[in-house]
Amino acid sequence: MPPDVSSLHGGSLLLAWQLKDKHVLIVGGGDVASGRIESVLVADARITLIAPRTGLHPLTQYFVEHSDRITHHDRVFAGPQDLEGVDMVLTAIDDVDTSRQICALCRERKIPVNVADNPPSCDFYFGSQIRSGPLQIMISTNGRSPKLANIIRRRIEACIPEHAGEAIEKVGELRAKLKERAPGVGGEVGRRRMRWMVDVCSSWDMKELALLDENMMKRLLDEGWEKNQVPKLEDVGGKSKKSSSPSAGQAPSLFPAAVGFVAGAACTALLFFARRP
Repeated sequence: MPPDVSSLHGGSLLLAWQLKDKHVLIVGGGDVASGRIESVLVADARITLIAPRTGLHPLTQYFVEHSDRITHHDRVFAGPQDLEGVDMVLTAIDDVDTSRQICALCRERKIPVNVADNPPSCDFYFGSQIRSGPLQIMISTNGRSPKLANIIRRRIEACIPEHAGEAIEKVGELRAKLKERAPGVGGEVGRRRMRWMVDVCSSWDMKELALLDENMMKRLLDEGWEKNQVPKLEDVGGKSKKSSSPSAGQAPSLFPAAVGFVAGAACTALLFFARRP
């Protein structure tokens, strides 16, 4: 059934924003800034950090010393000139007036801005994030309750299969090899590729997908794709590992359902990526 149109409001557009080689300005060097820096580095962006060295959080200092993608200016925000050539601005300072000034300057220049702990001054939110290799999950309360977002994140994180990140990496490699073997966008070949990848992800569990290596991928393509079937792990030279029991503190009765939910979400994500050229 179609959704109730009257209920479609009050949320945010959740995106995986591509920041590779973009220029991000971060104003502030404290605890919150260190988290912003980590998130931006994961996205392969270039960072200009403006903050007095004397107030840098130890993690911020570590990032400055160990990343060649961070340019640090040991001073406070100087004005509009600091926004030249910037694609995104993040502020994490206690000076409310300066934060408002930066926000106003950004909006005049149509630069996306996030002012920490001030939702009305944010064009986007960071939310609470889970990351395991290429797997990224964000829980957002749209600025209403960061603490509850964090609590929900921890509960979801505890239920994610142990090898989910590795499995996604290997599936990405397998998909790339399949596209080399059967190139083309759209058409019958593209649809067949999609169906076969969905069948592989549905037939193998996360642990098995994480075990894929170069030789197994080749055999899977030779004996699976070429024959329009999905061999078992053992048929392509793999050996299953025994499942580990749920960690202490997890509710056993909830674990299978939770894992099934997350695995289903992961397969949906893989289906989406399989549709992409």
